[in-house]
Amino acid sequence: MEPKERIAIYPLDVYVVTDAGQEELKNGSTTLTTPALELLVLMDGTANVREISERATNLSEQEIGALLPKLIRDGFAKMASIAAEDGMDFSYFFDADKAAPEPSAHAAEQAEKEAENGAPALLRHGYYVSIARRAAQPRQPVGGAKLSVLVVEDDPQLCEVLRNLMRLQGFEASAAMNRGQVVAALRRIPSPDLVLLDVRLPDANGFDILLRMKQHPALKSIAVIMLTGEANRESVMRGLAGGADGYVTKPFEMETLLKGVKSVLGLS
Repeated sequence: MEPKERIAIYPLDVYVVTDAGQEELKNGSTTLTTPALELLVLMDGTANVREISERATNLSEQEIGALLPKLIRDGFAKMASIAAEDGMDFSYFFDADKAAPEPSAHAAEQAEKEAENGAPALLRHGYYVSIARRAAQPRQPVGGAKLSVLVVEDDPQLCEVLRNLMRLQGFEASAAMNRGQVVAALRRIPSPDLVLLDVRLPDANGFDILLRMKQHPALKSIAVIMLTGEANRESVMRGLAGGADGYVTKPFEMETLLKGVKSVLGLS
């Protein structure tokens, strides 16, 4: 008998019920156990394993981790993440013990030249968008009818303000406030069209996240604007070398931020 395929269950992954799973829920003569049915009911396409375990009345995170592989193998559930498409295990992706890859010498050289103009412009206007990455045509949404923005910000009040601002501008908006939430948000399908990325997070550095994103085949096309209080030449160069499309200084005016967002997405 051949061994069953090993399916890794990541606590922050989101899972969805397949058509076969929906039929099983409607089927009065289902062969699934009560815990398996409860798990399917709780899979709404937005809650991750950890959140499902908090909502479940009779299931722990460990029990969910044991049930999920069987449901996936039987075709009743599937992972709603990039890992399901490219087979990549993201568990190492933002590993705090592993240094982010350094940008290439060419990227560093180009960034050093552009930073000569970038830093003064950032100080003068409050935002700077890389000439090389300014969108000439409007960016098309990766998924759905609206462009989506992921706000990475550890200040709860500012995070909510930014989410609401993006929604008022017609974007889909989600948020991440720490390393784990960033990993979970970037694993999901579809990927965001733009990430507003704070530099200083409680357990991660925005520049490291940027480098890892831009060196990942499924994430490198996502536009990134750094949100930071650092407007010096070294920081601008570091962001540009890492692949940032733009920079916005803190504190910032909402209109200034929107100018950067629209420029990066080709909306102005």
